[in-house]
Amino acid sequence: MLGGKRIGTYNGFLLAAYFVPVWMLGAWRIWQSPIQGLYDRTNIATAIFVSDHLHLSSLGTVRFAWLLALAKVTVAIFLMVFVALSARKAWRDNGGGEEALAIALTLGVVVSFAGMLLASKVGEAEALRLHATETMLLLGGAIVLLVQPQAAKFAAAAENVLPLVQPASSPSS
Repeated sequence: MLGGKRIGTYNGFLLAAYFVPVWMLGAWRIWQSPIQGLYDRTNIATAIFVSDHLHLSSLGTVRFAWLLALAKVTVAIFLMVFVALSARKAWRDNGGGEEALAIALTLGVVVSFAGMLLASKVGEAEALRLHATETMLLLGGAIVLLVQPQAAKFAAAAENVLPLVQPASSPSS
């Protein structure tokens, strides 16, 4: 606990502060113009892989772009649900919204890791660094989410255990 809030809550807020605007903007660009949005800087490795290796038609490429946009919007929406549920103190203290954060982290790791693999396959160094950074951010959030309940249990157990060495009582004169 840090100032009455769980560390996982702070971490979730920071992840939401980055991923919601960035991924919603990327999805918006794909919705405006699917092919041009797919060839945006953040999705260039995926676009090159789809066009060079999968040999999709233009309609297939548009469908793939919409699927990518849907995945990114889904992650952003689950992060927004987490923030909304964590805003209320009673829910935040009981871990409310952790399910939404877990779903967002799981789907986000899959999307970012796939982008990282595709970037390494087509040789896009900048996209590889971007997706590797996003993957590490999401994996770090998942680790905090998984470790936090165990740390709380250990802290509660440590408070209940008697100290191993008890201070010597001062002799009364």
